[in-house]
Formats: sequence, C-alpha cells, structure tokens
Amino acid sequence: MNNLKTFTNGLIKENPIFTLLLGMCPTLGVTSSATNGLGMGLATAFVLIMSNLVVALIKNLIPDKVRIPSFIVVIATFVTIVEMTMQAYVPSLFESLGLFIPLIVVNCIVLGRAEAFASKNNPISSILDGAGMGIGFTLGLVILGATREFLGSGKIFNANIYPEDFGMLVFVLAPGAFIALGFLIAIINKMKQTA
Repeated sequence: MNNLKTFTNGLIKENPIFTLLLGMCPTLGVTSSATNGLGMGLATAFVLIMSNLVVALIKNLIPDKVRIPSFIVVIATFVTIVEMTMQAYVPSLFESLGLFIPLIVVNCIVLGRAEAFASKNNPISSILDGAGMGIGFTLGLVILGATREFLGSGKIFNANIYPEDFGMLVFVLAPGAFIALGFLIAIINKMKQTA
C-alpha cells in the first residue's frame, strides 16, 4: 500500500508542475507543443527513475561530504544516455528541445527526489517515486503543451482541430506559457477545492 501511495503522490497530490511548481524552466521553455512536452517529459522520467534506482543502491557507499556531487554525476550519466539516444533516433525532437535536455542534470525535480527520497529509501520505493514524479511531470508538460498548441495554432500533436488562422499567436510564444500555466494551475486548484 505504501508503494502505491509513493507512486500516486507525483501524479496528483505532489505533481511537480501544478502543485510543487518545480522544473519551471523546461516547463515554460519547451511546451510550445504537446510533442515537445511529451519528449521532454519522457526524457526526464527516464532520468528520474534510473537515477533514483542508482542512488538508492549506492547511498550507503557515498560519504556525506560528497553526497550531492555524487548524485549529480549519477544524474548526468543518465542525461547523457538520453541525449545521445535522442540525437541518434529522434533528431527532430532533439533539435526542438535543444539546450533543455542537458539542463535535466540540474532540474530541481531530479536532484530533489534523489536527495529527499532515494537516498533514504529502498530501490523499489525509489523506482516507484521516480516513476510517479516522472509521469506526473510528463502529464503536466503534455497538458500545458497541448493547451498552448491548441490555443496558438489550432492543433494538438500536429493534428488540425481548427484553422490556424483563428489561433492566438501569443500562446505559441513565451508569454503564452506563463498565461496558460497560470490558468491551468487555477483550474486544478479549483478542482482540488471542490473534490
């Protein structure tokens, strides 16, 4: 039962984007489309799961003085794997996400979960925590990306919903990320109050 709660915390109660407001740099930077949000979310989820697992396995071997630098090295290893894989197999997504892929290394969600959870729990719980936070982050990015893409260009995942001429360009641009995120957080908070 505890493992189920660990997994679902990141989805709803402690969603990294809509509740904890963590990882705002990639959230606002790459969500001009649902495809970008999905790509960034899956990359971050992989790094979260794998780094949580490795940190949980080696936590007793790391001296306290080098704990954080050790976690960053573990995280950077998995980010490098993701970056090279994306560059080889999905170069268009790699180009679209650009600098935000290497920035996963310093994403406060990944380092925060390694420090706050994986370094204090067993490997199974750490994997479930990483999966829950990763899926929650991915859902948040996809919802924000789909909202911005729909309002800005009339598409979702590049499928035409309405003519692009009726879209509001501001939502595809940087200010639209702030506007859309603000409204989505307000809607989610209202839903939590009524539930």
